[in-house]
This record gives sequence, C-alpha cells and structure tokens, in this order.
Amino acid sequence: MIIDIHTHTFPDAIAAKAVDKLKHNSHTEPVLDGTALSLSVSAKAAGVDLAVIQPVATSPQQVREINDGAVETNRHTSVTRLLSFGCMHPAFAEPEKELARLAEAGVKGIKLHPVYQLTDMDDPSYVRVLRAAADAGLLVLVHAGIDVGFLDRTYSDVDKIAQALDAVPDGRYLLAHMGGWRQWDEAEVLFAGRDNVWFDTSFSLGDMTPLGDGFYDTHSLERLSEERFLQMAETFGTDRLLFGTDSPWEDQAKEIARIRALPLDEAEKTAILGGNAARLLGVEA
Repeated sequence: MIIDIHTHTFPDAIAAKAVDKLKHNSHTEPVLDGTALSLSVSAKAAGVDLAVIQPVATSPQQVREINDGAVETNRHTSVTRLLSFGCMHPAFAEPEKELARLAEAGVKGIKLHPVYQLTDMDDPSYVRVLRAAADAGLLVLVHAGIDVGFLDRTYSDVDKIAQALDAVPDGRYLLAHMGGWRQWDEAEVLFAGRDNVWFDTSFSLGDMTPLGDGFYDTHSLERLSEERFLQMAETFGTDRLLFGTDSPWEDQAKEIARIRALPLDEAEKTAILGGNAARLLGVEA
C-alpha cells in the first residue's frame, strides 16, 4: 500500500487562482492544477492507494466549511483514493466542539500551518487546539520550519513547535518536511526519540523545480541530499517516516521512485511508502 500523507487541493472555482498565487510566492513550478480531480488521476496513475489532503484555514471563518468539505470528500475515498484531514485555526472560538465533531465523523486528523495562520506555534491558542485534538484522538500535522513562499516568517520555527508539543505531551504529531524545512539540524536535535512524533518526507529530498523567473539565480534550490536524508532517517528511525509529496508541488510517481531508489532495505522502503502511515491512520494496508 502506498499512502501520500501530504497533498493539497482547492475548490475547482479557485484552484487556478490559488495555485498561480502560490507558485509566484514560492517561485516553484507546480505539477498539477490543484483540483481534486487532478490529484485523483495522479494517484491512480502513480499507484498511490490513498492521497491524504491537508487543508489549511487562513481564517477562523473558513473552518467549518472546509471541515464539511473534508467529511464529504471522505465519503468517496473508495472511488477517488482521496482522504481528507480537517483543519483548525488558532482564532476559532470553540476548537473543542469542532474537533470532537470531526472525530465523530471519522476524520483522522487536522492540519495546522502557523505561517499561513500568522500565529506563533507556541502561542496559547495553538496549545488549546493541540489539547482539543489530543482529547478527540486526532493526529495533528504541523507545517514545520520555514515556508518556501515566505522565507522570512518564523511562526513555525522548530523551537516553537517543540514548546507547543511539550505543552500537550499526550498528543500525536506529524511534522511536515522531515521535521523542519531548512531547519533540519535543529529538528534532528529537538524531535529525535519522541515516541509521539512522526515525520513526513514531503518537499524535502533533492532540489526544487524552479519557476524560471530568475529568483533562484541568487537563492538555493537545495533541500536534503540523499546522504543527509539517510542520516536523519537513522536518527528518527525509518518507522517514524511517512511518504509525502506536497502535491501539486511534486510529482507523485517521481517521488515514489526517489524513495525506492534509496539504499534502504525493502521492508524499510515499504514502511515509509505506506506501512507507517497505515498504522498511524488506522487503515488496512
């Protein structure tokens, strides 16, 4: 079973506009058009059994509508191969009730993105959300480290994430981008050995694909080298790594091939590509 734990889609009416804005913010080229249909087609072509959508609420007013959409998406997973997490915003008035509602509806987790939500991850409002998620039994995926579209924003720095996680030690956490995009050395120190923390591989291995607007003439395209990725895999444990692509920003088939080409044993690669996620999500591999 292959599970892509970290993907994004947008409503059809705004997908083109949203992807265009994000690609110019990040100066990177998308692979898909941002619609659910394009992700479903990609998943089937690449042999991905589940593509997990990670929605982000940029205002508290969006939360219920996005979560209603997640529940609806999950009614059709057997056909589309798409499984959606819910969302939460730190300014949402009653996270406890909303996250309990999601859990009752069978949603597996929520996505938090401090950079887009303009709130430091160690803010008490996020700690409240983490407490509510833990009480509801929901997995929490957090954007970790720098965001490629906002290189100067520090809301999701790994030290702030560590403080938030320490405040709610009974939660279950999935840290995107190998624990902290371009803060990998710090992430390795802060998060190694935590038995309630997992890491996704999205947007972390190999060089980025530039938009071609000249930005990367003076900025690095580099992410983790294979050697550094393997060092982190050893530190965290391959049983803690979950395959993710950050689609539409990476090609699912190519990223699967990248994992399969790593000098790990087959059992480890199988676990990263889907076995670990299946256990964490409670789905049949």
